[in-house]
Amino acid sequence: MRQPPKALLEARRQRRRSRLARRLLPLVAPLLMGPIAVNVSPSQAHGTDTLKVRMAPALERGIDFETSLRALYDEINPGELGLRYEVFKAAMVGYLNLRQTGQLDATRKLLTIVDFEQSSTQKRLYVIDLAQKQVLFNTWVAHGRGSGDDLANRFSNDVDSHMSSLGFFVTGETYLGKHGLSLHLQGQDEGFNDKAFDRAVVIHGADYVSEDFIREHGRLGRSHGCPALPPELNEPIINTLKGGTCLFLYSPVDRLESKYLDQELAMESYFANNRSI
Repeated sequence: MRQPPKALLEARRQRRRSRLARRLLPLVAPLLMGPIAVNVSPSQAHGTDTLKVRMAPALERGIDFETSLRALYDEINPGELGLRYEVFKAAMVGYLNLRQTGQLDATRKLLTIVDFEQSSTQKRLYVIDLAQKQVLFNTWVAHGRGSGDDLANRFSNDVDSHMSSLGFFVTGETYLGKHGLSLHLQGQDEGFNDKAFDRAVVIHGADYVSEDFIREHGRLGRSHGCPALPPELNEPIINTLKGGTCLFLYSPVDRLESKYLDQELAMESYFANNRSI
């Protein structure tokens, strides 16, 4: 049987590739964080040229955003202290969204992260200066006694639960209470931490947050839900964080449903501020 000319065979292959690409693009695009535009010229439609796939602006912006966050993480290097990039990224998304709403003091680019995935024996609180690109404080922090022993694995927004609450908080003003200098917190995530003020969940110092306590008991002591700090660091940390900075309490145990974790909105904030963190 006479074979079709090579040009005709190649044209058929190109048409098959084009059809396959069009079927796959809707499946692949969501994995790449944005839509993909396919530009097919008239000549391509006839199979005389190769199919060209161009990244859409949304995808390019997504890559730019991800690259910027990764570069910032690498420069600050909190990973050396135990903070995973995925936790840092989630905190940054929330920080950018809170900043866009005007709830943060824009003159102080501070982000505090508590990683409750880590043991209480680890220094799982990180105070990060995003402008100076450095970790200002890295120390122990207690969780609520209702949340678990060494590991925090239960969380609640309920009064008298004595559990820690997850999500984003904005720091308020200081006051002198039974634990000395303390810092009010306003929970921003409805159903997760918005009762923090009513529960008197604040930052304060506590004697049970110390290396000596860990050595004796194998874990930190626990609070009634407050992120309690070592007494010697309580005052400097509180004075650094007070008055409109972002605090993020994270755990993979409960899925946090927060509007501040909207990455698309965070990207809009990022680009609206000329790629400024």
